[in-house]
Amino acid sequence: MGAAEAYLAVRALHVGCAALSIAGFAARGALMLADSPLLHHRFVRIAPHVVDTALLASAIWLAWFLGQIPFAHAWITAKIAALLAYIVFGTIALKRGRTKGVRAGAFTAALASVAYIVWVALTRDAAPWS
Repeated sequence: MGAAEAYLAVRALHVGCAALSIAGFAARGALMLADSPLLHHRFVRIAPHVVDTALLASAIWLAWFLGQIPFAHAWITAKIAALLAYIVFGTIALKRGRTKGVRAGAFTAALASVAYIVWVALTRDAAPWS
């Protein structure tokens, strides 16, 4: 497999994992809002870690392959900052929020963060609204 094919394969893996990760988070958020016991099922607790590990590994490989490093490229730095916000909001939404209102607000903020990440990824612009 040549470099171009490897890049396309890893990019497809990354995009697929991103879609799975976002869909999984949205589903877990819906389960949380519904107070569903399914949220505590073993698969629901473990699968996100597997998907997110593949997502992160593919992101690192793509950044290395393309020579795109954080703090040198504003759009990658913005994605990393938004990813950290998404992780914090997601943790509050699914685990640490003390009330359903706090969890719902954090869930909304996490979805907004991930929407920004996707928008920046598609435009390669840290301020795509401008």
